[in-house]
Amino acid sequence: MFEKLFDFFIVRDLESQSFYPTTAGKIVLLIIIVMLLVVLLTVSNVEHKFNIKQLAFSSVAMTMAVVTSFFTVYDLPFGGSITLFRMFFICLIGYLYGTKSGIITGVAYGILDFILKPYAITLIQPILDYPIAFGCLGLAGLFSKSEYGIIKGYLLGVTGRYICHVITGIVYFHEYAGGKNVILYSLTYNASYIVPEAILTVLILITPPVRQALYEIKKMALEG
Repeated sequence: MFEKLFDFFIVRDLESQSFYPTTAGKIVLLIIIVMLLVVLLTVSNVEHKFNIKQLAFSSVAMTMAVVTSFFTVYDLPFGGSITLFRMFFICLIGYLYGTKSGIITGVAYGILDFILKPYAITLIQPILDYPIAFGCLGLAGLFSKSEYGIIKGYLLGVTGRYICHVITGIVYFHEYAGGKNVILYSLTYNASYIVPEAILTVLILITPPVRQALYEIKKMALEG
């Protein structure tokens, strides 16, 4: 029964050992995304009027992050992958609405990412690798009012995520170092998938058409 229910929502690719949501699964994911954001944004803004536009932008950003996470350029054997700009979409919310909203969106996405692709060996490791690591992407909001703020914020958010994964690599995955210096191993391993995606993203963000498009998006997100 449970296997049939699983197959209704998830498609299993036996060749690549990957899992993809069916149409029904995508609908459920979207509902989960909205529910997570409603709860987190409501709790964090009890003293302010609830911002429907912010919820909409955050939901779209999380949805894009989920969708792009399914299209990986390269998957590493012990976790981690180069994706099509999923980190950018979470950083974008920090850039649009500030650090607090960015962190909340990142935490919600981290929880969702764990639901989609769970990997846990202790209680603390998944907390650090998912909600905290992706929540750090929201630090992009610290540069929300700065020139080239999206680029500065993106690099800060990605660095925060990188540090979280390096820590878990040292503490919980040191056996994979194979006799090498565990700190150097964790630094190198996690950089091997985070740095290429970050470089590619920044190269796109510095192009004039993208910068202009982001300016218009921010204007639209904040007007009214």
